[in-house]
Amino acid sequence: MTSIPNSENINTWISELNSDAKAAISVDCVIFGYNEKELSVLQIECNMPPHEAKMSLIGDLVKSYETVDEAANRILEKITGLSDLYLEQVQTFSDPNRHPLGRVISVAYYSLIKTDKYELIDKEHKHLQWVPITSTEEMAFDHQQIMNLCYNRLKKRLRERPVGFSLLPKKFTLIQLQRLYEIILGIKLDKRNFRRKLKATGLLKDLGEVQQDVSHRPAKLYTFDYERYAEMKNSNVLKFDI
Repeated sequence: MTSIPNSENINTWISELNSDAKAAISVDCVIFGYNEKELSVLQIECNMPPHEAKMSLIGDLVKSYETVDEAANRILEKITGLSDLYLEQVQTFSDPNRHPLGRVISVAYYSLIKTDKYELIDKEHKHLQWVPITSTEEMAFDHQQIMNLCYNRLKKRLRERPVGFSLLPKKFTLIQLQRLYEIILGIKLDKRNFRRKLKATGLLKDLGEVQQDVSHRPAKLYTFDYERYAEMKNSNVLKFDI
């Protein structure tokens, strides 16, 4: 907290806190879901005027006893039953007119899960829907802006960090890996250039195995070397640029 200017006193500040400075803090979570065919966003139908029938993101007010990070983790665990998901804070949204009920400042986060691996368990929200990222329509409040910003951050992070490997089987092919990148980035990647960049990271481990029980020519199987990743990250020599 900054020092109080000479022209003011603590009573002036208390008066401001009890009037103009009052605001609620919320968290909005952009939960991206991947299923090897498309990237989706978890949404729920809004029932708050004037946004009835529009879709919105999953969020909640920050409780008086928790930080914004704790609130975001609480929301994710309530929806998915998981407490160890990738979660990143992106930006704070503070337009005074963003919420119809008054001054609500929202902190946006995004997370990434595999939709066919985890069951949505929040029984209070019976109308949760996975909406393909390519089919999203204008959402309630400023949630379209929040989602777009978080999606751009996800695509940036995917090229800079190995955030997508948790969406793959423990043993995967390079075709599966490229498909994941193409779906999330929304672009077609050059096969040779993509594989060259992957090898340059030094983080793919050739298992010396191939696919089993497939109708086509079996492809080699790889796994992500998490131990080497931790070593490179701790020694600040990590190079990850896809």
